[in-house]
Amino acid sequence: MTLLHLCFYSAFTLSSLGLAFHRTHLISALLCLESMMLSMYIALSMWPIQMQTPSSTLLPILMLVFSACEAGTGLALLVASTRTHGSDHLHNFNLLKC
Repeated sequence: MTLLHLCFYSAFTLSSLGLAFHRTHLISALLCLESMMLSMYIALSMWPIQMQTPSSTLLPILMLVFSACEAGTGLALLVASTRTHGSDHLHNFNLLKC
């Protein structure tokens, strides 16, 4: 395993651990999701270079588009939940209540 792979794996692992253990605010969960998507985007962008293929793939661009859509949806949920509940604390949200 090269140093580059170790950096990508550790960035993704630290982001997923941050999502699993530090879920007090919705914004921190969204930041962890964004860092996971960013590490996956960089890894997919570097993959053709590592494999020494002459053509680039479309997968990193699609990953970036989905990441932008996820960020927009997450921020919209953050604004809506802050307006209705008064804060972005995740323990205040009850998914079973409408």
